[in-house]
Amino acid sequence: MALTVAIGGLGAIGSTVAKALDPAGGHGGIDGLRLVAVSERDADRRAAALAGISAPPDVVELEELGALADVVVEALPAAAFERIALAALNAGRVLVPCSVGALLPRMHLVRLAQEKGGRIVVPTGSLLGLDAVRACAEGPVESVTIETRKSPRSLLGAPYLARNGIDVLAISEPTCIFEGNALDAAAGFPANVNVAAALALAGIGAARTRVQIWADPLVERNIHTIRVEAEAARLAMTVEAVPSELNPRTGKLAPLSVIACLRGLVSPLRVGS
Repeated sequence: MALTVAIGGLGAIGSTVAKALDPAGGHGGIDGLRLVAVSERDADRRAAALAGISAPPDVVELEELGALADVVVEALPAAAFERIALAALNAGRVLVPCSVGALLPRMHLVRLAQEKGGRIVVPTGSLLGLDAVRACAEGPVESVTIETRKSPRSLLGAPYLARNGIDVLAISEPTCIFEGNALDAAAGFPANVNVAAALALAGIGAARTRVQIWADPLVERNIHTIRVEAEAARLAMTVEAVPSELNPRTGKLAPLSVIACLRGLVSPLRVGS
């Protein structure tokens, strides 16, 4: 029997995932998964995302998604994260969050999932070597750092910039605009540091994971360089993610990671720890 899926948000990530679940679409659907509901207030965005889908899902409010599907994908602005997370977890569902940074200061949701029989399954996103980081964290780890470089335009709207009076579009050379831990990075750049948040959850926690964010007018891709010093291994990894045309804050790899995550929920073969 197929697992049912609901998606909150039909932007760059949610719309791609919705089309991938369509059995008549280019991906041919995913055996064992069926899209049954979505939530998206923007009528134009909703119409574009669902155009051509062979079995259109129900369109409902965010709070209704948890009652309608086994798996709830969160692909929303971080401000709406808790609404959809509470609806899914109170119903004992599997929550697949894309706004991973919004989870860091809300670890009570992990306890809620345990109490209600739900699960939170974080997609890899653009995080290279996630399994290796998780494995290292089973033993002593000295340090975990991530340096993120993005074009200034992709950082627009970050609360940290407004609070500190930083005109990111005026930056003409590579500039480090933030240095701190993953928890502070997630609060200051909620749309930009989901990779750092996933790294923190996989490794040594948000307080010990160090983050640098660079505004770099010379780059066209979102570049993440991760370094781990552990007893078991020394890791150094770099990924250059192509930004989405629909939303430069999001990489093209993000929706593909969600699709792979969903496929892993039903696949008879799972590769990775």
